[in-house]
Formats: sequence, C-alpha cells, structure tokens
Amino acid sequence: MLSSESVTQLLHRWSEGDEQALERLTPLVYDELRRLASGYLRQQRPGHTLQATALVHEAYLQLLEMPHIEWKGRAHFIVVAAQMMRRILVDYARQQAAAKRGGGAFKVPLSRAERIPVEREVNLVALDEALAEFAKRFPRQTLVVELHFFGGLQVEEIPAVLGAAGTEVSQRTVERDLKFARAWLYQEVSRG
Repeated sequence: MLSSESVTQLLHRWSEGDEQALERLTPLVYDELRRLASGYLRQQRPGHTLQATALVHEAYLQLLEMPHIEWKGRAHFIVVAAQMMRRILVDYARQQAAAKRGGGAFKVPLSRAERIPVEREVNLVALDEALAEFAKRFPRQTLVVELHFFGGLQVEEIPAVLGAAGTEVSQRTVERDLKFARAWLYQEVSRG
C-alpha cells in the first residue's frame, strides 16, 4: 500500500482534474472507507437494511459530484468521506422514520401497545441535530469527534492529524474533548 504522502499526492492531482489519479486513489482508500462504513453500521440497530458496501458507494458517488476541493491530505479526505457517510445514514433514518409514520403501519389498541417492548436505539436524526449545534459552539472538539467516531482514528492518532492541520493538541486534550463531547451530546439527545 502507498504511504499517506502518496495518497495526498493523488488527492492533489485529482483536485486538479487528473482522472487517472482518482482511478489510482480509489483502491488505496476503499478498504479504509469500508472499515468506516462497517463501524457506522455496527452502531445502528440490528437488521439495518443498509450495507457497508452500499454506504461506501453512495459516499463515493457524492464525492465525485462535489465541487473542486483542495484536499489537505489523507486525513482530510477521510473526514469528508466520514461526514458524507454520516449524512447518508441520517437521510436514510429520516426516510425510514417517514415511512413508519404511515407507510405499512399496523394499528394496535392502546391497551395492547403498553405491553409491546420498545427497542432502544440511537435517534440518528436527533444526534445529527445535536452535532450541528455542538459544531457551532465547539469547532475544535467537533473535529476531534469527527476524526474519532466518524473518521475511525484512534485517540493516539488525532493529535498528529490536528497538528498537520495547524491545531496543536495533546493526547490528553483529545481524551478530555471526547469525554466532554459525549456528555454534552448525551444531554442534548436525551433532552429531545
């Protein structure tokens, strides 16, 4: 596999319009994107109908349709792809919720409805809205969250990526940022 520098070079060539660079880049990042997609889907309810491969392909198609981007490197590409996957899952969750509000629903008397077990799952739409509010208030912490949860980076890797982007932080700061983000987002999602 090529190094991050080679991926970065291919990203720069692709952003300049070199289609061959994109063809060479795709196999280099595909496995990582699929790993990210699998991680996202592991966090979803069991029996989720969207598959990792479909999620990667949809994100890839959206990347192709994006206007010209000056890629800063491999980490920037992964973060953007991770954000796209998150948006795809949120849109999918919204579509599923809309279908539930009438599409194929069955009616149950209220007396029986009390006994039906309720599945506990993360409300992806509420989480997305909370993340949007979090991003307005805490931009650096949002980047840490995206790199870790959506970009699949380990806590140890994040300071180097942020440092390459011009933001110096320690591993301890990253750990505190993640702890703060979890608490803040949990409170916001629980409130809704």
